[in-house]
Amino acid sequence: MKKRQELYAGKAKSVYTTDAPDRLILEFRDDTSAFDGKRKEALERKGMVNNVFNAFIMERLEDAGIPTHFDKRLSDTESLVKKMDMIPVECVVRNIAAGGLVKRLGVEEGATLEPPTFELFLKDDERGDPMINESLAETFGWATPEQLGEMKALTFKVNRVLKQLFAEGEMLLVDYKLEFGLYDGRIILGDEFSPDGCRLWDANTREKMDKDRFRQGLGGVIEAYEEVGRRLGVVFPEGQSTP
Repeated sequence: MKKRQELYAGKAKSVYTTDAPDRLILEFRDDTSAFDGKRKEALERKGMVNNVFNAFIMERLEDAGIPTHFDKRLSDTESLVKKMDMIPVECVVRNIAAGGLVKRLGVEEGATLEPPTFELFLKDDERGDPMINESLAETFGWATPEQLGEMKALTFKVNRVLKQLFAEGEMLLVDYKLEFGLYDGRIILGDEFSPDGCRLWDANTREKMDKDRFRQGLGGVIEAYEEVGRRLGVVFPEGQSTP
């Protein structure tokens, strides 16, 4: 599979066309950003760690019957994915109060949320990904009620699978966001899953093991990501290579 033209460059990933019209190459870069891009830094090995970690998680989700855009890992930093029509709505599940929920509602950080909460956000970097609801999504044509229902069901199915997976590694899945798209007329997961897009805490100490280490200047960001992977049985390459 040959990489062709760059289609999109995000904050930490780039997307390229290939010689197959229905496949794309997803490149994970070392770039890291926070606070809507106001803070940026390149962290050595980050692209490799997130790519390998994501491949591991996508395979576990596929094994659980959750359809994803992931095909296979091509190299340390690149993966082959299906080309989809993305839905511009992010689905967020929160199992434990943290981050934006604490700021908005003044609830105590670390409080267990039972049942877990489900929120929708419009994917729009310029507007800071504003929170929306089902009515707005339908009115403005971002998603149909049927699509939203399927996205919600899949998001909670992911939650059941990954909460158990991380629990086995003595970690708490605090919250995460997912994006979906259409492929062959059906809704499938079209996002990565790494410590960049979720919150993970050590189950015993509640030490942060995710991107909050970067946001809060705690240091040891990549070391924490690798520790998350190690606990799950992810094997990272010793060096970082390019195709």
